[in-house]
This record gives sequence, structure tokens and C-alpha cells, in this order.
Amino acid sequence: MSGVIPLLTALGLGDTGFMASRITFFADDETRHALADLTADGTLVQVAIRNAIIEAAVRNVQKRAREEAEALAAEENDRAEAAQVLRDMETSRAW
Repeated sequence: MSGVIPLLTALGLGDTGFMASRITFFADDETRHALADLTADGTLVQVAIRNAIIEAAVRNVQKRAREEAEALAAEENDRAEAAQVLRDMETSRAW
């Protein structure tokens, strides 16, 4: 998890400067079983929940970035322009 906090901060999802806040939710059976699994090793409930939320946020940001990259890669004009830039860079590097 050590690399997660800098990633979240870089993405604007990290430390917001706010104090911790209490969140209440109703856990169904599936959620209670999942939480029991996450805390079976002695991890505190609040730590398990916090870690799960942060990991979900990271996955969400990565998914959106991947989708954006795939959309950009699908644009023929963008790919052609990028290829031209690479050719131009290669030409100028020869000098």
C-alpha cells in the first residue's frame, strides 16, 4: 500500500487536509463475510474498510486511464500524427 498514497495524491485523490470523518452504512451478508475475511488476521475494521476504499479508488482511476488510452489509440488520425512525430524525432536525432 505504500505506493498507493502517492498515486492517489498525484491524481488529486490523496490527502485533502480534512480530518477523519465517520461513515455509516448498512452491511449485507456478503459485505459482513468479506469484512470478516479482511479482518481475520487482526486488521482493524476501520483499516480494512479504509484500505478497501483506497484500493477501489485506485482501480477506478486506472480503469478510466486505460479506457482513455484505448479511446485515443483507436483514433486513426491521432495514431498517424504520433507516428509522424516519432519519425520527425528520429530524423532530428540523426543530426
